[in-house]
Amino acid sequence: MRSKPKHYTLEFKQKAVELSYAKGNVKKVSEDLDIFPSVLYRWRKELKDYGKNSFPGRGKPKLTDEEKEIAR
Repeated sequence: MRSKPKHYTLEFKQKAVELSYAKGNVKKVSEDLDIFPSVLYRWRKELKDYGKNSFPGRGKPKLTDEEKEIAR
């Protein structure tokens, strides 16, 4: 039987990324937070690439500031 996918809040993701940079050890932080290291690496990359536009929510596209301006 498959387990339900976990959904994390924007605040949780941001704090997890901050913590991973502060401690400098993604594996340890991911174990402490009970998430896969690959997920934490993906969140770090997304935050780096999209900044404040990261983690827009389910079904919403991730856009940079320039892409948002073009979309308007």
